[in-house]
Amino acid sequence: MIQRPRGTRDLLPEDMARRRSVEKVMLDTALRFGFGEVCTPMFEELELFTMKSGQGVIGEIYNFKDKGGRDLALRPELTAAVIRLYANNMQDAPKPIKVFYFGECFRYERPQKGRYREFRQFGAEIIGGDEVATNIEIVSLALEIISGLGLKGQGIRIGFLDILRILFEEIGVGRNDQGPFMTLIDKGDLDGLAKLFEERGLIGQVTDIILKVAATKGKEVIQKARDLLRDRSKCLDALDKLEAILNGIRSSALPGTEDVEVDLGIARGLDYYSGMVFEVDISDLGAEKQVCGGGAYALTELFGLEATNSTGFAMGVDRLILAIEQQGILGPMKGPTAYVIPFKGTEERAREVVSELRSAGVPTDLDLSGRSLSKNLKYAASIRALFAIILGQKELEKGVVTVRDLDSGDQTEVPLGDIIGYFKDK
Repeated sequence: MIQRPRGTRDLLPEDMARRRSVEKVMLDTALRFGFGEVCTPMFEELELFTMKSGQGVIGEIYNFKDKGGRDLALRPELTAAVIRLYANNMQDAPKPIKVFYFGECFRYERPQKGRYREFRQFGAEIIGGDEVATNIEIVSLALEIISGLGLKGQGIRIGFLDILRILFEEIGVGRNDQGPFMTLIDKGDLDGLAKLFEERGLIGQVTDIILKVAATKGKEVIQKARDLLRDRSKCLDALDKLEAILNGIRSSALPGTEDVEVDLGIARGLDYYSGMVFEVDISDLGAEKQVCGGGAYALTELFGLEATNSTGFAMGVDRLILAIEQQGILGPMKGPTAYVIPFKGTEERAREVVSELRSAGVPTDLDLSGRSLSKNLKYAASIRALFAIILGQKELEKGVVTVRDLDSGDQTEVPLGDIIGYFKDK
């Protein structure tokens, strides 16, 4: 028997029902925030990802040559694709441009619980606009979605990556050479960072400050950071922006905003992040607890365009569903509201009833196997239908149907002409 590829999943009807329920919250929230939906191809030119992340990314993605010899890749994320879309189609659109998307992404990495080689991603991007205002808006959207899903125990951490970048440049480590240091900071491996400084001969006051900044976290640490950076005006300017973003987020009074923490050690591990960065964790997920990450980034220049403030985030839909299941937020999958059971000679009228109910927006199923009444009732319960509509010869002669509540077992006769009204509020 052919098995599915390792690191992928088959989704059953109940899985898809949960996914659609989660994605509806995301869709509705993004639209309420004034974002428009976009869609990009599942595969892109390989260069789109190597010019953003370097040649090293090839080992982490699925790439191939097509029949024309072109180097292509299955997208590992969508931010770069959205900026390509902007460069190709939206440069002249009024700014800020606010877009969101759903899409399958692919990464060649070791599969783990809640971490697959093929995964579903939701994300949002704002291109253009004021740096502080757009960052407040993007974080607010993320928190509103998580709140709308009913998740509890989220931890929200916000930093400002420019502070570390400025300090690294001060010790002669340019933007293109900061990757190994940022990777250690992102992992929280400050001992490894200190060792790397020593190996590179980077010992001194500034490296000590970098180590202290990377360890600075908590709810009330802005003043502590100011004391560390008191002689560095560019770093203080960055702290001013971070404080303004924090105040804006907290003023929204969204659930969880009172627990927002500053974490100047968030590095995100990607070269194109520049200013504000943030992450949202759900503690119930253990080691793979991060469900959302994002921040401000610089990518428009890669396409030969002028620098443009950009900010965004991505959420792993699969991981959010896992958190929702662990917290017991989603109940069992619901089946159709009505399941119609015809008998010999009533099939045509039964199909008319089904059509009327469906046209009225009532989810309705119909016996397609000619089962007996008892087997039909058992089947209706198995698909989680709420009501069975029984239409036998006696009911047809009386101009009624028998409606059985499949939970309580109660039955009532409903005139055929009133069937839509009966199910209107069910």
